[in-house]
Amino acid sequence: MPAIVAILLFLHVLGAIVAFGPTFAFPLIGAMGGREPVHANFATRASLRIEERMVVPLAIVQGITGAGLIVFGGFDLLATHWLLLGIVLYAIALTFAIVVQTRSVERVVELTTMPAGGPPPGPPAGGPPPGPPPGLLDAVRRVQRGGMLLSVLIVSIVFLMVVKPAF
Repeated sequence: MPAIVAILLFLHVLGAIVAFGPTFAFPLIGAMGGREPVHANFATRASLRIEERMVVPLAIVQGITGAGLIVFGGFDLLATHWLLLGIVLYAIALTFAIVVQTRSVERVVELTTMPAGGPPPGPPAGGPPPGPPPGLLDAVRRVQRGGMLLSVLIVSIVFLMVVKPAF
């Protein structure tokens, strides 16, 4: 194996671990924020920051190292169906993460951010506690569904890259 291919393969595998590993912790962080509403905004902002500063940039690097492996590894892209499908799934996942999921998470942050003057006044004495802001539960469900889709795409891509099924 040429040295450039070995280096690119190392960077590609390491990048996959570092980029996508944290995404499997997002449901845990979200569930903890949901159980402690006072911390929900922080949990969501932390997940968003990890996504913006780590996951998405390294996911883009995955495409670069993957392209390098194709070029220097001598893969015939049109004859390697598992690789072609993996690339299509990668493009779908990356586009969805940037265009849809990031905006959905930003909406949850917006809905859980307290106004500048502090929390809104509580209910009158003896009244029911205030519920979540309008639209928050729908926004959270949208983030959860998007996260599930991205997880399925990531696992599918890893399966294709490791098993290399012949079809």
